[in-house]
Amino acid sequence: MSRDVRLQAEQRARVLIDRQLRNAGWVVQDRSETNLFAGPGVAVREAIMAKGHGRVDYLLYVDQRIVGVIEAKPEGTPLSGVEWQSAMYAEGLPPAVRLKALTRDGRLPFVFEASGSETHFTNGYDPQARARRVFAFPQPGTLARIVRNAEADPRRPTWRAKWSAP
Repeated sequence: MSRDVRLQAEQRARVLIDRQLRNAGWVVQDRSETNLFAGPGVAVREAIMAKGHGRVDYLLYVDQRIVGVIEAKPEGTPLSGVEWQSAMYAEGLPPAVRLKALTRDGRLPFVFEASGSETHFTNGYDPQARARRVFAFPQPGTLARIVRNAEADPRRPTWRAKWSAP
């Protein structure tokens, strides 16, 4: 498969992901036009990470705080095979933005892999955080509520944590 065909496929996936994010209430912006006050949830495309971590497809901000990442892949790519890449981005914040980021155990709590037709989500607040298939991207307010709940009850920050064994 040529590199050009692969880039076109990933670009098509990003068009779908942009639409899905907008439908969920996110403001999608290019890195060069970042305005964190454009809405409660801002998804910044092609954000540069710390040295050795490359560029993440989307960096997610909720209420001007970095809370997550999205790794975009072409449709048909097994998303479970790229969880390592999105985890690397979740840990690879540049020092200049790390102070504005919400982290849990040194990484961003919300990690997504998406292809436009499939989306996986890892909630880092879950007691056994792992990727789960979701039907749509959550609204910024939903992630904000998860953060508020985690800050209010750090020992049991999510529904799963409340019902798991102590």
